[in-house]
Order: sequence, then structure tokens, then C-alpha cells
Amino acid sequence: MERNTRQRSAIRVAIAEAARPLLPQEVLERAQRTAPGLGIATVYRNLKALVDEGLLRTVTLPGEVPRYEAAEHRHHHHFQCTRCQRVFDVHACPGDLSHLAPPGFAVEDHELTLYGRCRDCGTPAAAN
Repeated sequence: MERNTRQRSAIRVAIAEAARPLLPQEVLERAQRTAPGLGIATVYRNLKALVDEGLLRTVTLPGEVPRYEAAEHRHHHHFQCTRCQRVFDVHACPGDLSHLAPPGFAVEDHELTLYGRCRDCGTPAAAN
């Protein structure tokens, strides 16, 4: 039981320190720094349990493997780097988007993902 607690703690710390949504493989690599020997199956089991407990939230982008972030974040959106594929939080929202829906439709929620290059990957070269 203590082993599971140490592993779960390493997973939670890895996600908290990243401060961005992580893929399960990224969680594994970060958590192994404090829990050597941690395996991907254990990561998946703990991610599921932490989501079920309401401590983590799944971030699903179209055509992508789900990522995980701390559930304590309020409504926010995401930015995906087109070069390194990392996903970052965007703590801003355009607000009420109901005016974009067809007449007679009711908007209940929305997700917005911005795409481009992150700071580490730089801006694309200007086209000639």
C-alpha cells in the first residue's frame, strides 16, 4: 500500500510541477524522477483513479491521446504547439459564444484550442 501511495504522490507532483496538461508518457517520465521503477500501467491506473476522485481532469483534443491536468483549474482553454505537440493552459476565455450558434440552438459549453508555436519552438520563418 505504501508503494502505491509513493507512486500516486509522484504522479500528482509531476502533473502539478508541469503546470500544463501532460500525456501519460510525460507523466511517467517526470514521475520516475522520484519513483524509479514506476511503470506505464501503474501510471494509467492512477490517472484513472485520480480522475474518478475528481483530482485530475482529462484534456481531450481532436485526434489526440488524452492529457491530464489538475482539476482545480477553473474554466480555461488550451494552446497546442504545432512543432513539439506540447499543450499549454490559456487562462483566458472569449466569453459567451452563443451568438455563433445557429438560430434556435442553445450553447451549453465550449472548448477552444489555439494552435501555433510555443516559446521554446520559436516563430516560423517568414515565407519568401
